[in-house]
Amino acid sequence: MNKAKISVIIPVFNEELNIGTLYARIKDVFVKIDVNHELIFVNDHSRDTSLQIIKELAIKDPSVKYIDFSRNFGHQVAVSAGLEYCSGDYVVIIDSDLQDPPELIIDMYEKINKGFDVVYAKRRSRKDRSVVKKAAYKLFYKILSVISQIEIPLDTGDFRMMKKNVVDELLKMQESNKFLRGQIAWLGFNQTYVEYDRDIRAAGEPGYTYYKLFRLALDGIISFSNMPLRVATIMGVFVFLLSLIIILYTLYSYFYHEYTPQGWASLMISVLFIGGIQLLTIGIIGEYIGRIQTEVRKRPLFVVKETNIQK
Repeated sequence: MNKAKISVIIPVFNEELNIGTLYARIKDVFVKIDVNHELIFVNDHSRDTSLQIIKELAIKDPSVKYIDFSRNFGHQVAVSAGLEYCSGDYVVIIDSDLQDPPELIIDMYEKINKGFDVVYAKRRSRKDRSVVKKAAYKLFYKILSVISQIEIPLDTGDFRMMKKNVVDELLKMQESNKFLRGQIAWLGFNQTYVEYDRDIRAAGEPGYTYYKLFRLALDGIISFSNMPLRVATIMGVFVFLLSLIIILYTLYSYFYHEYTPQGWASLMISVLFIGGIQLLTIGIIGEYIGRIQTEVRKRPLFVVKETNIQK
């Protein structure tokens, strides 16, 4: 009987200080699990020596595979590329900054062998140095849980193990603005979790800036909820009713009061308020239209410059 195979997908962006340690810890995991395995490093156009380090590992270890992008396409796309190129019966997604412990793969494998299709890692606590970032994460997950049309597990990232049939279904979802944890939740299947305490980054600078985190949050909200459009509609109805009240009050004052106030302050407040609502509404609609335009172009999700994987 053939052994099962686990593919580990590792997106990489400027992680030269962490790759060696991550590789050693993952290899230790597979000493304890009697399975075949492959490690797929997806280099998202790193500016440091990450790719060189990965290639050196690949020379020494045939289980090390790599995909090198022609430019930076982003973390979620890098993971998607790994999913497309992997060949394992089970697939693990893990970041290369060592905040997620590779040793948790053992617990995930035990659970997935009990009949689950997806086992994701749920953060019991996180040791982020930034209080602002920690608060932003909590706020995002609360907003997402309220407005999402599906139930997306809270306090989770992309660190998880999936069966190949889940990956096959995931690859059929061809949208360009990826939010993988939401897409996997949308697929359904039999899912469970293992809890852990998320550590701080081992070394180097985080690849996710506040702007990138904001864009990811926006992708998650827009991809899995029409609530922003409904909010825009509600605001429009509210402004219309408020404007109607002001119009009626103005007409009443003009016809039935001898003295009609000049109304500069109320006029300015009304104009600025209505203008602000209009711009906000146009911006929300524009985000949805922009995503429609991106999908209509049908451009490839990523471009591979170099790889040692034979598809």
